[in-house]
Amino acid sequence: MVKCKLLTPKAEIAAPLYVTLSALTFVLLGVIWSALTYSDLIPPMFLPPPDKVVKDSILLFTEFNLIDDISASVFRVTVGFLLAAIIAVPLGILMGSLKVCEALVEPLLSFIRYMPASAFIPLFILWLGIGESEKIAVILFGTFFPLALMVMDVTKNVSHDLIDTSYTLGVSRIGVFRRVILPASLPGIVDTLRIAFGWAWTYLVVAEIVAAGSGLGYMIMQSQRFLKTGNIIVGIIVIGVIGIVIDVLFKWLYARMFPWMGKGGR
Repeated sequence: MVKCKLLTPKAEIAAPLYVTLSALTFVLLGVIWSALTYSDLIPPMFLPPPDKVVKDSILLFTEFNLIDDISASVFRVTVGFLLAAIIAVPLGILMGSLKVCEALVEPLLSFIRYMPASAFIPLFILWLGIGESEKIAVILFGTFFPLALMVMDVTKNVSHDLIDTSYTLGVSRIGVFRRVILPASLPGIVDTLRIAFGWAWTYLVVAEIVAAGSGLGYMIMQSQRFLKTGNIIVGIIVIGVIGIVIDVLFKWLYARMFPWMGKGGR
């Protein structure tokens, strides 16, 4: 009996089939959405039909400067994520490499990461005001702690056999860190950054709830107040599209940097 490759664990499939199956998922979602709305099973106030969302999106782009809101949100998320990564990646590598660093820092990070970022908004406003710094701080706070801990786990998973072999060959401790630990953990770190960028976007609406005058989160909250459900869906779809673009870019970067790892990360 010929084995079905599609159901074989970890077996590769042809790129055209992969793209077709991915597109089919979105088509199926559109069919379900259309069936629920055009049949009046769900009132338009709760879920408008696709054509209404398309009209609302055109109106938002042409008359309400949605591009400005997108630019503001992209700026906040990018800056918050980069600041978190600049601190979290080196710290995570140190915690994953040196037990003394893990003992000093990991319990504190594990403690703080369970605290919701939204609970710190009053403090951030008190400390930083209501400008861009406060919104970036919310995104940074929400992203930093899990990112540092995930980078630590990636670094800790570097094979001890590689490290022991390096010592046997006379490599110094700094050399082991530079020539073994960093190269071995870098693919996992890049993949972790890809996932963490998604987390940064989940904190966007939280960051733009209070004292914001622009951004996709602000637009979504304003639309909710005036029951403009179509605008809410447009904002959510735009965030999803941006997320897909970022994900594809990270996968492309992963494939270019680590071609020996296969076709990308998780």
